[in-house]
Amino acid sequence: MKAIKELGIKKIFRYASNKLLIIIYNGLIFPPLKKTFLKLMGAKIGNNVVLENVKFFNLYRTGIKGLNIGNNCFIGEECLLDMAGNITLEKNVTLGERIVVLTHMNVGYKDHPLQKYYHSITKDVTLREGCFIGTSSTILAGITVGKCSLVAAGSIVIKDVKPYTVVGGNPAKEIKKIKPS
Repeated sequence: MKAIKELGIKKIFRYASNKLLIIIYNGLIFPPLKKTFLKLMGAKIGNNVVLENVKFFNLYRTGIKGLNIGNNCFIGEECLLDMAGNITLEKNVTLGERIVVLTHMNVGYKDHPLQKYYHSITKDVTLREGCFIGTSSTILAGITVGKCSLVAAGSIVIKDVKPYTVVGGNPAKEIKKIKPS
């Protein structure tokens, strides 16, 4: 099979075992239980964190141990987190519903015709203290969203967001600056 040949049996085994753990995670209906289970899987999660129905993929790569969530964060329903790389949410970060956070890009198998144009990348994502990501937004690999910034609903963030800035659109562009108090 092509996947086994390219990934190797070790990564396939890691994929299967993480899938089983995620099945257990998905069966937990209360956010505090989900938080505790993720901590047992290696995530670093602060106090007063609410995790609604969050989904994970690419756990066979960096995995849940690459998830670092500070105090007082909220991750809304149906958020999708790509755990190929590390994802850091500093304290007081809010992710609305249906947010996608990507840490990698890969167009397919090594022999895919687009591989010569779009090489596989994996880059960490950092959401700085107090930022807010609006519903149905996508954060691409390697992005840092600055302190106390706001990403408007439905935005696609393809470059770093400066601190105290409102961005929106596809691709997300600066709308205005916020004066720090």
